[in-house]
Amino acid sequence: MMRMKISSLLLVFFTALSVHSQQQNTTKEVLFTINDQPYYTDEFIRVYRKNLDLVKDESQKDLNQYLDLYIGYKLKVNKAFKLGLQQGSAYQNELKSYRTQLSKTYLMDSKVTQALMDEGYDRLQKEINASHILLMVDENASPADTLAAYQKAMAIRDRIVKGGEDFGAVAEETSQDPSAKENKGNLGYFTAFRMVYAFENGAYKTPVGKVSMPVRSRFGYHLIKVNDIRNNRGEISVSHIMVLKPKEGEDPLKAKTKIEEIYQKIQQGESFEELAKQLSEDKSSSTKGGLLNKFASGQLSSEVFENEAFALSKEQPLSKPFETAYGWHIVKFNEKYPLRSKDEMKSELETKIARDDRSRKISDALAVKLRQKYPMKRDNKLYKELVKTLDDTFYKGEWKMPSDLTKYQGTLFTVGSKAVTGGNFLDYLYTQQKNAAGLKPVAKLADFYFDRFADEQRATYNNENLENDHPEFAAIMNEYRDGLLLFDLMEKEIWQRSKTDTVGLTAFYENSKQKYVWKTRYDAEIFSSTQPDLMKKVMGMLKKGATAQAIKDKFNTADKLNVMMYDGIYEEGVDALPKNVSPDVKVTDVSQKGEYYYVTRIRKVIPAGIKTLEECKGRVTNEYQQYLEQNWINELKKEFTIKVNNDVFERVKQQIKK
Repeated sequence: MMRMKISSLLLVFFTALSVHSQQQNTTKEVLFTINDQPYYTDEFIRVYRKNLDLVKDESQKDLNQYLDLYIGYKLKVNKAFKLGLQQGSAYQNELKSYRTQLSKTYLMDSKVTQALMDEGYDRLQKEINASHILLMVDENASPADTLAAYQKAMAIRDRIVKGGEDFGAVAEETSQDPSAKENKGNLGYFTAFRMVYAFENGAYKTPVGKVSMPVRSRFGYHLIKVNDIRNNRGEISVSHIMVLKPKEGEDPLKAKTKIEEIYQKIQQGESFEELAKQLSEDKSSSTKGGLLNKFASGQLSSEVFENEAFALSKEQPLSKPFETAYGWHIVKFNEKYPLRSKDEMKSELETKIARDDRSRKISDALAVKLRQKYPMKRDNKLYKELVKTLDDTFYKGEWKMPSDLTKYQGTLFTVGSKAVTGGNFLDYLYTQQKNAAGLKPVAKLADFYFDRFADEQRATYNNENLENDHPEFAAIMNEYRDGLLLFDLMEKEIWQRSKTDTVGLTAFYENSKQKYVWKTRYDAEIFSSTQPDLMKKVMGMLKKGATAQAIKDKFNTADKLNVMMYDGIYEEGVDALPKNVSPDVKVTDVSQKGEYYYVTRIRKVIPAGIKTLEECKGRVTNEYQQYLEQNWINELKKEFTIKVNNDVFERVKQQIKK
């Protein structure tokens, strides 16, 4: 994110430009030039209109004053470029990062994205318990190998569906998922975004008790049996005390005995958290009183632990000792967190989709649009020559490009105004061979990679030309670019100087210190209560010299606070000071404000006077910065040649008034 320390004038322009989205004028004229660089009416009008509701200083709404501010802003940008600040690596990296983030909105199909968000959120409402059988097949396997794996999966499915064999037994026998030997293919409960998208689709589309048709994922083919569907349990926060499973050769009852003794101590009223710190053998949580990170179904490696935890509530906050594969546990309930609303999860859903296989749907939808936007005609003669360079060494990752690339450097196709050469395609092929698709012969392989290459070239060209295709994107980027430069420039020219130039700051203060004055101040004790009769008694005690502690001791008890007292130094007119305070009264009468009654005792009256530099340094520093900035802009006006087209400016005034 952009650094946030920006001067007030820069903030006005930065905010205005970065949020503009209104329709731009179809005509524009040169409003002014700086060293012959033109600046146009449309941008000035847009920024001014956006600023109307943002600025607090009414003088900035005056068009003559505003033009002067706007020219000052552009002068700073010109100075930054003149100093070469745009060449800094930190600046370039930050600008690149921002562009990448901003461009995401323009590089996706909003309808597809919204549909995926809706689908994902709908699926999050449920948790599925499923088992699977996996037959591995490479994502880029040949059609023959793919068909063989599919047919094998169908034969296994027939054994279960038609032959009536037990899914778990068949999974243990045939599944190539190593865990099937232990769990018979059962994956426990899971919800959306926990499995690869293809598998998730298969699971959510299969009825309870049924076995799916073979589902293809990047791992191979799956047969999925849905065992159960339940409502999403949300997330839960618990603490636990754990005694590890006894090692081989140790007494098998040792852990159970210890956990039961701990449970008895808890039942007797001893602190769960203290016992966890002393006795829990889960070292990652014991120092925190047993506290675990909140979790949802399927996130822990023990379904038994999850079920015991989710069975707890505020009414039943403590489990009995129970055993998992890791040892014995006692769990204490802290809080349950139901599934959040779709609006609350919007950002999280977008992130999950971007990291998930389903993001391919978004890129595929964009690819279809870009094929229509950038139709291309391939030079088939050149393409045939390129294909001839390929051979079967490509499948082994040993293919080498031709030593003489001269004959391949012609234009293979164009995307917009960009020519893509045959050499570009050969470079692309060379990078793909380590994970080569299993398509044969090589001519078919080349066609496969050409289609991918062409789509990537369209996407790259589209990204590079966002500024040309989307004026609002260009304007936001220009403003962010200027904002970053001005931050560095202001830091260098103004902010650092105002911090380090103590002599200049002191001189500025001395020349204007009559502005920085205290009103009369009171070193006072202020007593308050909702009971007026009680406050009369407080007033009487104060007039007799009673201390604040004596008053609190008399009227307050351990169970009830009748009188409150706060003290300090208060400037005349502040809200905290009762209105009936004056320099010639030591103890005031009872006064009322709202439901409260007040009595004030004045310890000392501090006459009005000039503040010291330390007492008003923040304000002085800010005004010194403004002073330096204005002087600097005056110098910039001498350094650069500014020409304002006054006739054009008069027309701008009339247009804005309309």
